[in-house]
Amino acid sequence: MNIASYIDHTVLKPTTLVADVEKLCAEAIQYQFAAVCVPPLFVKKAVGLLAGSAVKIATVIGFPFGYSAIEAKVAETVLAIVDGADELDLVINISALKNNDWQFLAGEINAILPIVRKARKVIKIIIESGVLTDEEIIKCCDLYGAAGVDFIKTSTGYAEKGASVEAVQLLRKHLAEKIQIKASGGIKTYTFAKQLIDAGATRIGCSSSIQIVNEAAGQN
Repeated sequence: MNIASYIDHTVLKPTTLVADVEKLCAEAIQYQFAAVCVPPLFVKKAVGLLAGSAVKIATVIGFPFGYSAIEAKVAETVLAIVDGADELDLVINISALKNNDWQFLAGEINAILPIVRKARKVIKIIIESGVLTDEEIIKCCDLYGAAGVDFIKTSTGYAEKGASVEAVQLLRKHLAEKIQIKASGGIKTYTFAKQLIDAGATRIGCSSSIQIVNEAAGQN
């Protein structure tokens, strides 16, 4: 397994420096990671740093809590696309979900998905699985699966619980095969990353990417 090809090499801390993004992108080219995931402020910078490489540029929308207004998320989406992002990791309105307002969530994705599709970009829906019940996760599969998103992503990394093998297995069971799964949040070892991939994840979001790749090399 080429673990690097599964990894979104990530820096999303609120104190992110230009130097952090420069280092991230250099490492992504060196190790041939699938993508980098950077704050919206640094999308243009990443585009320049990764020019000519196969590494994709991902950024986040409504991050990390998801309760931005739909109009704000639409504006963020448009700006990210204008700045050159290839992939958009969108946090759903978890407050709306917890209030059982699935109509609001449907309106949210219906406002954003056409913009992404028109620009031929990739959208990953962050559901924050660690704070959801199994029933809520399954409802997310139904809603976002029917919408035809590209990925469902487990976590932001900011909730009390991140990715889990159980959540990935549950997502895989209830999603069409064409909809991929990104596991993220608390992934620090090759062993855990491989467990998540074996459970059905096709992308791993982490900041411990190099450690994971080195551990993988040591086991092969």
